[in-house]
Amino acid sequence: MLKLVQHDRLVKMKILKLFFLIWIALLIIWIDLPENLQVKYKFGKKNIDFKINPLSVDREIFGVKIKKNFNTQLGLDLKGGSHLVFEADKSKVKSADLQDALNSVRDIIERRVNLFGVSEPVVQMLKSQGNYRVSVDLPGITNVSEAVKLIGQTAQLSFKEELLTDNKEATKTPIFLRLNKETGLTGKHVKKAGVVFDPQDGKPQVSLNFSKEGAKLFGEITKRNINKPVGIFIDQLLISAPTVQQEITGGEAVITGDFTVDEAKKLAIAINSGALPLPIKLVEQRNIGPTLGKIEVQKSVFAGAVGLFMVLLFMVLYYGRLGLIAAMGLIIYALISLAIFRAIPIVLTLPGIAGFILSIGMAVDSNILIFERIKEELRKGNDFDIAIRLGFGRAIDAIKDANITTLLVSFILFNPLNWEFLPQFGLVRGFALTLAVGVATSLFTGVVITKRLINIFYRQ
Repeated sequence: MLKLVQHDRLVKMKILKLFFLIWIALLIIWIDLPENLQVKYKFGKKNIDFKINPLSVDREIFGVKIKKNFNTQLGLDLKGGSHLVFEADKSKVKSADLQDALNSVRDIIERRVNLFGVSEPVVQMLKSQGNYRVSVDLPGITNVSEAVKLIGQTAQLSFKEELLTDNKEATKTPIFLRLNKETGLTGKHVKKAGVVFDPQDGKPQVSLNFSKEGAKLFGEITKRNINKPVGIFIDQLLISAPTVQQEITGGEAVITGDFTVDEAKKLAIAINSGALPLPIKLVEQRNIGPTLGKIEVQKSVFAGAVGLFMVLLFMVLYYGRLGLIAAMGLIIYALISLAIFRAIPIVLTLPGIAGFILSIGMAVDSNILIFERIKEELRKGNDFDIAIRLGFGRAIDAIKDANITTLLVSFILFNPLNWEFLPQFGLVRGFALTLAVGVATSLFTGVVITKRLINIFYRQ
């Protein structure tokens, strides 16, 4: 009786697992659908004609409004974008500090544009007849006004406390006027800002992580303001005025308010990127076309498709049934990778596509290592089940070493910490990012998916 119950439980678990995998597969396919896919066919006397688009989300979930489109984002070389030129006002900066201030403006603008959701922007400092300008090329941006606003804002963060001591007078004065004493704690003391959600009601908040000096200042501020409000201001605008319940010494705080997710994200971006050391104003704005011609792009994509077909053909001809399984695994890998590219989203440029195609070679390499190990075990006279287990076990170390080293190189090329002695160009980072995503996905498909496919097809 106990064995029967355990058997039924295992069957139910397998069914649930199967339905979950089917749901994930359908979700990936939905995300990967081409844009404006036209479906036309005739059913009896009825003509069926409709369009199918990739998955898009625009609804409120647990009180949080989520708006997300899963479309392919193309870079400047493939699709074009917007060209913005800002002029820097150098009148308030000393000549000796001018170059450092200009470099800081360029770096801050690039950080803001990247955090805004744009990948691989082109940000350059230009000089013409004594005027300094910043040229910003944004790939695929449709809402240019929001990008302009984000690039040009100053976003000064400050904390203020009450100056008035008369309680009767204080109650008659609006809170934003009462909180007028500077505490010395500003945005420069914030190491990192991010978006978090209130565990009670799910509303978005902005979390603050202070530096060592900032944590000390914040601890002193909260200690002397217990049961009193402390104002959090952005550009002298009161965002939140929470009442301090106790001394906070951990160096962390949150900014609460009636934020949407987008508003909280933009506030975190502004705090992270800091204030611009020079005032800037927009002097030029226009749309730009792709830097590569349509024919060159088509030839590059065709070359990649031919290369992929030759790899699949080689695998099938050399490994037979195992090669066919590898080909199926590569198709699944491509679908998963494209879904990840659209979900993040990653802006695809020609170097990015090259990184993706290179990762396909890494995926094939994993399959070759596994298949050769399996063949070795079969030549030793082991059963197929044992050969699979031993082959995968002995190949996995080599696969992990190869993929980890490639991921390390991708990390160095992407340079997320903006080290000056490493590459900082958008095209290089795009190549590194697509290569890293592809390699990580190929590691999963090569080890997990391929093994499942072998078990399915060889046990029929």
